[in-house]
Amino acid sequence: MIENKILELAVKAADDKKAENIVILNMKGISLISDYFLICHGNSEKQVQAIATEIKKSAQENDIELKRLEGYDQARWVLIDLDDVVVHVFHKEERVYYNLEKLWGDAPTIDLEGVLK
Repeated sequence: MIENKILELAVKAADDKKAENIVILNMKGISLISDYFLICHGNSEKQVQAIATEIKKSAQENDIELKRLEGYDQARWVLIDLDDVVVHVFHKEERVYYNLEKLWGDAPTIDLEGVLK
């Protein structure tokens, strides 16, 4: 079970649009930017946009401030800033190239079991 409501909403929204390989990095004590990174990918620009749109919609429906959304038009790497949760929605090719999981390899991952049923 995820203890952060914003993170849980973002994970469920991404999963609803069939985001692949959803990974959560616990950035507490590692990054000053946010407490969590949610990383996932889509296999086409349309899917990347659909995932980002669903996360944005879910945040708005739950009165969660969307601080920033970048990269939506290109749909190669969309960054969604939800304050203590930063979501990275990649196109599959960009995810392999940037490999944030390796870049932030010292960050522990959070288990998604119990969230995605």
